[in-house]
Amino acid sequence: MRVAIVSDTHGVLDERIAAWISGCDLAVHGGDIGSASVLDALERRVARVIAVLGNNDVPAKWLPAETGVLTRIPTQAELELPGGCLAVIHGHRFGGTQERHERLRRRFSHARAVVYGHSHRLTCDQEAIPWVLNPGAAGRSRTFGGPSCILLTATHSEWRVEIQRFSNSRSGGASAGNAGSKDGLSFC
Repeated sequence: MRVAIVSDTHGVLDERIAAWISGCDLAVHGGDIGSASVLDALERRVARVIAVLGNNDVPAKWLPAETGVLTRIPTQAELELPGGCLAVIHGHRFGGTQERHERLRRRFSHARAVVYGHSHRLTCDQEAIPWVLNPGAAGRSRTFGGPSCILLTATHSEWRVEIQRFSNSRSGGASAGNAGSKDGLSFC
């Protein structure tokens, strides 16, 4: 199963990310979606979309015509995938980075991996189970090196994580900004 992991779009899904995740079995959004149009863009590319609310996913920050969507989005989700559970939460109530990872691991100790957003910082912490994954920002806001996402390939026997980061340049393609990566792609 191929799972696209995005977060922190704040109303805009980078078109390069949309193209890169096209055809995945599932897309997971870690919150701060910002607009129903982001979910629509994901649904056009991916078979199924699961999203959680972020701290900015509130009626005052969404278009009035779209706020009804917010009532259908949970604050956290747990998905049974081949080989284990993937937990998803925005993570804004879990402290700073090191503290956040420890708290997420305790809260979701039964999971194989935890996805969170909020910091806009791409993170692939596989030092312990559950893994703690933050896909960074998949839009235009505070991308810290360019829009990014994670592709999780989950089988019953193995989970594999690929990171994709694109350049901040709107006209450019993928950058080779990750050490050891080709065209912005690296493996955790």
